[in-house]
Amino acid sequence: MNSEFELLAEKVARLAELTDFLRRENAELRRDIVALTEENGELHQRMDEAHGRVTALLAHLPAEDDIDKEAA
Repeated sequence: MNSEFELLAEKVARLAELTDFLRRENAELRRDIVALTEENGELHQRMDEAHGRVTALLAHLPAEDDIDKEAA
């Protein structure tokens, strides 16, 4: 009977350790989510800025009709 209590105590101790580990891992994953969300926002902003620059550059290029007229 004593060994059953010892076995149960060991299982409870392992469960407590696992719970603690999972709690720490969960907190770390939550921090990762926050950091990655911020990084995603920054990258999205950079893409928008690059898109705007490309659009502005394309607006300054001559139209295809203008190129054809100049070639003729």
